[in-house]
Amino acid sequence: MFAEILPLLSKALGETIYMVVVSMAIATAIGLPLGVLLHTTAKGQILENVAINQTVGSVVNAVRSIPFIILMVAIIPLTRFIVGSAIGTTAAIVPLVIASIPFIGRQVETSLKEVPSGLVEAAQAMGATPFQIISKVLLPEAMPGIVSQLTTVIIALVGESAMAGAIGGGGLGDLAIRYGYQRFRPEVMIATVVVLIVLVQAVQFAGNTLAKRLDKR
Repeated sequence: MFAEILPLLSKALGETIYMVVVSMAIATAIGLPLGVLLHTTAKGQILENVAINQTVGSVVNAVRSIPFIILMVAIIPLTRFIVGSAIGTTAAIVPLVIASIPFIGRQVETSLKEVPSGLVEAAQAMGATPFQIISKVLLPEAMPGIVSQLTTVIIALVGESAMAGAIGGGGLGDLAIRYGYQRFRPEVMIATVVVLIVLVQAVQFAGNTLAKRLDKR
């Protein structure tokens, strides 16, 4: 029985890792600058602009308020336009990215808020530009916290990628639904859950280890 399930698990795990890695890379590339923008344009910050901050913040909050399963269905036309299909692992990346960007943005913003204001003021006193303050003070000081927050996002993506299986997104969620639930094979469901638990534990361990190494305090 295990020999029959193993190839299915291996394929599904590979699809899940593919979805999570690609989605995380794209979402971080957009979400990290978004978080910096949210923090630096807030009242009293180095690029204070309340209008931009409130507008961007409202959009972020609006997207974050949409349940992922609804978001997946709502943007099917967009997904089909971008990747040419609404089904499959590549198609699932589109809603995963859209759901993750505002999440990452808020997490990065939270980490940046924890940087002591005295460090920023000292940099300003020495004539540092806003870009220099962001690149040499804010981000380096907040990096351990950012890594910890991004670890949380990756774990959330693992769960959302499994949810994507409900509409043919592939991965472990698709395996659990099609081969476990619909075919009444509880051993497939149990194996899928075990693999997900191991994957999450591995991600959490790696994230904690990296955050500790980056923390120079």
